[in-house]
Amino acid sequence: MRDVGSRLRQLAVRTLDGRGEELLLVPVAAIEEVAREVGLSRCEVEIAALQERLLPVRYSRNLGTVGWEGQIALLQSTVGIVGVGGLGGWIVEGLARMGVGRLILVDGDVFQGDNLNRQAFCTEYNLGQPKVEAARQRVAQVNSAVRVLAHHVRVDATQMLAMLREADVIVDALDALPTRLALQRAAQELSVPLVHGAIAGFVGQVLTILPEDPGIVGLYGDRPVPEQGVEAQWGNPAATPMMIAAWQIQEVVKLLTGRGEPLSRRMLFMDSETGVIDILQV
Repeated sequence: MRDVGSRLRQLAVRTLDGRGEELLLVPVAAIEEVAREVGLSRCEVEIAALQERLLPVRYSRNLGTVGWEGQIALLQSTVGIVGVGGLGGWIVEGLARMGVGRLILVDGDVFQGDNLNRQAFCTEYNLGQPKVEAARQRVAQVNSAVRVLAHHVRVDATQMLAMLREADVIVDALDALPTRLALQRAAQELSVPLVHGAIAGFVGQVLTILPEDPGIVGLYGDRPVPEQGVEAQWGNPAATPMMIAAWQIQEVVKLLTGRGEPLSRRMLFMDSETGVIDILQV
């Protein structure tokens, strides 16, 4: 990796950071060039650059928040996202831009016309396309260092365990309550944190569930649950999934970098219609 660092240093651009100290930025094209020269993935080259305190320019606005080691941790991490619709699409977009190195995407659905109002990757031109395939294509455009493993399947509990076994964090971006509960049980069996999000109308909630936490299973217990909640009546406007997905992205970043305090046993509830934000003890 020392040779990689030397080559990147030749291509780096000198600038000053916010404190007036010298910073060496590595352009996107330079990462691609060196990856071709040495036969490494772009992710591996970006990690090598960061280890040499050479900053890939695409992450220059991340540095003040996650730091050098935090950015390396993101690139070395794997996140599983179950559901790539209203919440999941924005989460995939955000995590790819932050530089999470590997994304496992699970969704058996295809785009339909009623997804156009809120789903990040849905366009008039890809109706009928699997959502995970559109997400894979989008990530390749946004950050080619991020590796995507896409599963176009409707999952059951057994499949969840197999598909998500390598994840460091799992994200619940589902819209069916029984599947959410099954996902939490799978995450707990894998001893992996789960970042839950749900929306309906103007409101949404976020909860980070550590393996030992009761989470949403503790809220519902073993009693039968409906397939969907109030979102079936209140609808899903464009802004609400963006609002909740942004918080879920931040929770994932905190877990992977060790920064901040996750929303463990504390459910964040936001009502954008009234401007009320509450923390509910779970």
